Amino acid sequence: MAHSSSSSSSSCTGSWCFPCYNGERGAGINVCNVPDDLLPSLGATAAQHQSAPNRLRKYLVWPYDPRYKVWETFLILLVVYSAWICPLEFAFTRYLPRAPFVVDDIVNGFFAVDIVLTFFVPYVDKKSYLVVDDPKKIALRYLSTWFIFDVCSTVPFHSINHLFNKHGLGFRFLNVLRLWRLRRVSSLFARLEKDIRFNYAVIRCTKLISVTLFAVHCAGCINYLIADRYPNPARTWIGAVMPDFREDGLWERYVTCLYWSITTMTTTGYGDLHAQNAREMLFGISYMLFNLWLTAYLIGNMTNLVVHSTGRTRDFRDMIQAASDFSARNQLPRQIEEQMLNHICLRFKAEGLKQQETLEILPRAMRSSISLYLFYPVVHGAYLFKGVSSSFIQQLVTEMVVEYFAPKEDIILQNEYPSDLHLLVTGEVDIVVFLDGTEQVYGKATEGGLLGEIGVLCNKPQTFTFRTIKLSQVLRISRPKLMDIIQENAEDGEIIRINLQQVNV
Repeated sequence: MAHSSSSSSSSCTGSWCFPCYNGERGAGINVCNVPDDLLPSLGATAAQHQSAPNRLRKYLVWPYDPRYKVWETFLILLVVYSAWICPLEFAFTRYLPRAPFVVDDIVNGFFAVDIVLTFFVPYVDKKSYLVVDDPKKIALRYLSTWFIFDVCSTVPFHSINHLFNKHGLGFRFLNVLRLWRLRRVSSLFARLEKDIRFNYAVIRCTKLISVTLFAVHCAGCINYLIADRYPNPARTWIGAVMPDFREDGLWERYVTCLYWSITTMTTTGYGDLHAQNAREMLFGISYMLFNLWLTAYLIGNMTNLVVHSTGRTRDFRDMIQAASDFSARNQLPRQIEEQMLNHICLRFKAEGLKQQETLEILPRAMRSSISLYLFYPVVHGAYLFKGVSSSFIQQLVTEMVVEYFAPKEDIILQNEYPSDLHLLVTGEVDIVVFLDGTEQVYGKATEGGLLGEIGVLCNKPQTFTFRTIKLSQVLRISRPKLMDIIQENAEDGEIIRINLQQVNV
């Protein structure tokens, strides 16, 4: 049995949990809070390199900390404000009061803080799926990617513009760099589309509507700027119907711009507002060509929503709903329901990495080589296999199957028939015993520990229940295959018997 120490049961917290079940029957399904990037890679090396919030270096900020998530959400609200005010200032700079520019400086200050904070936030390597918390690597990665763009989008060009009393287009174009922040909104929608708390179709439609409104807003502001800068105001699209449009209120002019933009986008073309000079005609041509692409994008996405639905994500959500309904209909205990939902969530995450599919398409010899490289060290380090031959370990490893278990999921049940031997590669497991109808935590199994080996080797019911504390990676081999390997290697079988007796004396 794995070396264990007495410990009280503890619930998983932070980004390692799978809170698919919110604790109240019939209250709905919550989000599976296990990021794809944090699903550990195969093999014993994952235990050596994987970072967790309690092992971060000093002064670093865990990227999945709830407080950091609140900060990111706050910045997205500021991005929405920037997306609206930036084109408006670009077109109506001469007519806006000073107040919006003061707000802009405050918003820029928040993004400047985020630039500094980014140097202290670890990132997940996309190749190894490991959290990198080396400050030098964090800084080098940020400096070589988005740092320059973030700085340029944060410089208060409007304040510099007013300082030198300049109103040229140069500063206006530099101020448009703030739209670079819109990439955060794109990432937000990508996360929301996978969040089962929200309806996928609603999120998708919200994204499409947001793109459309932003395009209408930008086109209307740009077209007004063209008219405002034209030498003869009477020969402009807005001056032809509003001769003194510069004297009219800002709201009236802005609504007129939106009206022109929407009627042009929808190809309604009432004819009351149309191009009057070559500049406006060129912009109108460009805008309508853009509308061809935008219309194709909108129609394509809407067709995908109506006809093709959501594919794999939709199947996952249906499976979650079916499991929740099954639990409610059969009045299953809360713990079993939580385990069911967490297992489905974990399966969805693991399938997304396509690790098992990759191994299955390879020849057996190649799969065996990969398994030996990944799992030989952890199997060789288990107490039960101390002193056995290398060939025995090789035979054992090639027959083992890797599995992931969600937090609070039972791997083995007490008094269960011993069908498989389990080896904990990464994670942590509670050893639970039921005495007089009460559940008590006997100890813990840590990385490299065996689970249920006494029941498997002695062919008797399992003595304990083994329940994961956090996301765990486990190697499994069936009892018949294990016993066949032991019988073929009699000397190694005797060593295993001695190791088992020494630990359980």
